[in-house]
Amino acid sequence: MEEGITRGEQNLLLLQSLIPEGEKVYVWCFDRTGRFVAASCPEEDRVLLEDAFRILGGLEQALAYAADTGSSRPKLIGSPIGMQWALSCEAERGRHLVFVTGPVFYTAPTENQLRSALSPVLQSRENAVWAAELYRRLPSLPVLPFAIFARYVVMIHNTLTGQQLGLDALSAGASGESVQADPAGERNREKVWLAERAMLQMVRNGDINYQNAFQGSIRLSPGVPVQGQDPLRQMKTSIVVFTTLVSRAAMEGGLSPEIAYSLGDSYIQAVENCRDSGELSAIAAAMYHDFIYRVHHLRSNPNYSHAIRKCCDYIELSLDRKIRTADLAALVGYTEYYLTEKFKKETGQSVSSYIRYAKVERAKVLLESTDLSVKEIAEQLAFNTVNYFILSFRDIAGYTPAQYRKRFKQN
Repeated sequence: MEEGITRGEQNLLLLQSLIPEGEKVYVWCFDRTGRFVAASCPEEDRVLLEDAFRILGGLEQALAYAADTGSSRPKLIGSPIGMQWALSCEAERGRHLVFVTGPVFYTAPTENQLRSALSPVLQSRENAVWAAELYRRLPSLPVLPFAIFARYVVMIHNTLTGQQLGLDALSAGASGESVQADPAGERNREKVWLAERAMLQMVRNGDINYQNAFQGSIRLSPGVPVQGQDPLRQMKTSIVVFTTLVSRAAMEGGLSPEIAYSLGDSYIQAVENCRDSGELSAIAAAMYHDFIYRVHHLRSNPNYSHAIRKCCDYIELSLDRKIRTADLAALVGYTEYYLTEKFKKETGQSVSSYIRYAKVERAKVLLESTDLSVKEIAEQLAFNTVNYFILSFRDIAGYTPAQYRKRFKQN
């Protein structure tokens, strides 16, 4: 471990040298167990900001990112209060170290906004003390336009990995392919409508495993087909409309109007201030991510323990792979027996039943919003066989997948 710590601290010094003095862009290093290694931020800020990373769920997402060896791109993560970070790993050494850039707010929050957004997480006295300090230090918290933050993130990631990624790496899909929308004249409006409907439903549900649907929708449509002399203005119009729809869907999902309207207005203002199409695309992705996670946080069962919520989040983010109870037990440090008993007691379902239900719910979205075959959906969701998928779907939904798709299209 000492070798890893030394390497992490050396990299941190190198990354810090890339950032101009006085710029509030901090870089952190954690090992893959979540243990703090080093940080470039001032010591007087370190405890407050490290606590924010842990309390707001950033560390959990960082560890899941480090464990995903198939991911080679930087990843943006958000929080219920609009605080953002970016994640990267070293290319070598088995991803033993994860580097975190941030936190930043894209627009300065108010104390009232923070109080409203933080109310669900202030269950313990320790968290309440941390929140009071956060409010007190509000004027000194890092605020940075997305375009500048994104450039630092990509620069830091490329330095760590030796890659030569551009800004589009932050908005690429899970496959890593660049996203190209179909020409407006060729787009299938029915498919566009189904995809948009699925995207808004994901906001209402707080579905954090949204990436494929988000990228698929972008491929189907370049946005509102307003013709004009200014392509940047057309793109802004599309994102403003999209932001309005997403904020309304978030309110239907339980987000308070005060937060939803305020957050939507801040993103729309950020869009209007943009002078770069790449920044616009990234803001749209960050906005959708932000609303999704806020609704997800609200809809998470407050009676679940931290460990069980962590398992549920892992399941939602891993629907495209086989999920073993042993993996979940290792994630939270329990034995398999203890986890299965605790999971059943808190959720009312066995681990396998919960996983099966979550996969069927995702299958509904795919049946509604794509033309993937039943076999392709079964494979995408890592069911052992197509027949097992069909039986599971019928047991939970009351229809076979084909019947469900037919009934949906008739409605």
